[in-house]
Amino acid sequence: MSRIRSAATSLDRRTFLAATGAVGAATGLGLAFGPDRTAQAATVSPGPAPAAPVPVDAPAVPRVPYTKGTTLGSVSAPRGSGGYRRLGDGPAWDRVVRSELGTAHGGRDERRTALASFVQFTDLHLVDVQSPLRYEYLRAETASAWRPQEALSVAGVVSLIERVNALPGGPATGAPLSFVMTTGDNTDNNSKLELEWYLTAMSGGKITPNSGDRRRYEGVQDSGLKLYWQPDSAVRDADKQQGFPRLDGFLDAAIRTVHSPGLRLPWYSTVGNHDSLPGGCYAPGDPFWTEVATGERKLETLPAAEAAKVWQAVKKGLDPKGEDFKQLLKTHAKQSRTVTPDERRAPFTRTEYLRAHLDPAHTGPGPHGHGYTAAHLEGNRLYYSFRISDHVLGISLDTTDPGGHYTGSVGDAQLRWLERTLKENEKGEKAHVLVFSHHTSKTMNNINPDPARPQEKRHTGAELVEVLAAHPAVVGWINGHSHKNEIIAHDSFWEISTASHIDFPQLARVIELVDNHDGTLSLFTTLIESAAPHRTDFSDLSQTGLAALYRELSFNAPEARTDLAGTARDRNVELLLKR
Repeated sequence: MSRIRSAATSLDRRTFLAATGAVGAATGLGLAFGPDRTAQAATVSPGPAPAAPVPVDAPAVPRVPYTKGTTLGSVSAPRGSGGYRRLGDGPAWDRVVRSELGTAHGGRDERRTALASFVQFTDLHLVDVQSPLRYEYLRAETASAWRPQEALSVAGVVSLIERVNALPGGPATGAPLSFVMTTGDNTDNNSKLELEWYLTAMSGGKITPNSGDRRRYEGVQDSGLKLYWQPDSAVRDADKQQGFPRLDGFLDAAIRTVHSPGLRLPWYSTVGNHDSLPGGCYAPGDPFWTEVATGERKLETLPAAEAAKVWQAVKKGLDPKGEDFKQLLKTHAKQSRTVTPDERRAPFTRTEYLRAHLDPAHTGPGPHGHGYTAAHLEGNRLYYSFRISDHVLGISLDTTDPGGHYTGSVGDAQLRWLERTLKENEKGEKAHVLVFSHHTSKTMNNINPDPARPQEKRHTGAELVEVLAAHPAVVGWINGHSHKNEIIAHDSFWEISTASHIDFPQLARVIELVDNHDGTLSLFTTLIESAAPHRTDFSDLSQTGLAALYRELSFNAPEARTDLAGTARDRNVELLLKR
């Protein structure tokens, strides 16, 4: 019998978690499944001790492999055809073995030991839908400018956290999950308020997903404009013409306080373009963005020709500083709606992002800073390395280009740091390396100069692939940004891109690294949905009911892409590597 299975069936999980100082989280794998290994917490550097966790009943140790609570058991799927479609329980996604980078030897499931077991969140896009900095008026040009589910993003993310808290371990190995990594776009508008919502959701607490007027919603969904779904109104808007329901009380429910239990596991942050750039694409630091975001004028509609022009400029990166965009807002100021101003909507700076992560109020189950330390604050940098387990090193990169535009790159200083980190690992313990970033190799083609380092060279995704491939210890590059599941074999490592949690099918991914003890490693990836039921009840506007509705609305969003789930080879997989 495999070491994984022996350990999973004999290890008392509660005893193990108590011994390692965490409830619901095991930190430091390669320890519970092999001889003479000591538990070690995934950490960056010493910091204040995490707050004592609230006692909870840990999930039972699973028999493996298991499927319950994952897409190996069931996946939300539409019922009926045409118009607005309800969701229900759909057929599971099977696991596929991919052997482009290693041979699948028989009997490996009886030999393997776990080296790492964790969860990836990506593109949560916690969004203040009432912010004047949003460009919903581009909806006629792009479905991503406004989505009917966006007002429920907080409830949706809390339900995802509830799902992870209920997982008993890695679905393939049963190994205790040791942490959650978010790979960027945790916020949507680069807003201080959204950052507070994100940190509170992850660490636990109450969130009121409202801004401006504390008593009522003020945004495009009570505007009476037919461009947007008006859930509380009899207006025959464009979405209702497609079958969207009228839901009296929806907007009041959407801004009610949500309670997050917080993750039971330690968690880390990787930064994305929506976390760094106003609107996700404009160079930061311009006080104009703060003036718009915190002000009382919100543009909600735009002539079609102008909307098309603005969207083309955004797509092609023709206006990274947002000069044309600023002129548009000034020109249409008189056509803008008057809303309640709110200072909390101001874009946050890199320094404010770091300070918020280092705030002890947001430490939760740890680690303090969630990857960032006082040294990062002093050096104004957002990339770091951290210990995942005895035999695995994690590296988190900052791939946002401070010069503007939503595609990415890395600066020369960061690339040199990455190379040094990989070389030091090779000279020392030779740990396996997992790299995390927001952007994918295909979406790092932006070399706009960094305003703070105008002479520094920027490097593309192709260049980053070359660097990673030159270091055999690198086994995986894990990212998001594209909102699509895609897994690519790069000579000696796998690139794992995961779909977002705002666009359907709204997923996160469990990743397990194992040693097969036959000259190969395997990376298991298993997709999960939130804990909300697949089927909605329109009369249920509770926190759980809204999370279910969040998923169903995302499926029905007009012009939403239908390819984001990827193929079977991009979903639940075993990825083999020669070692």
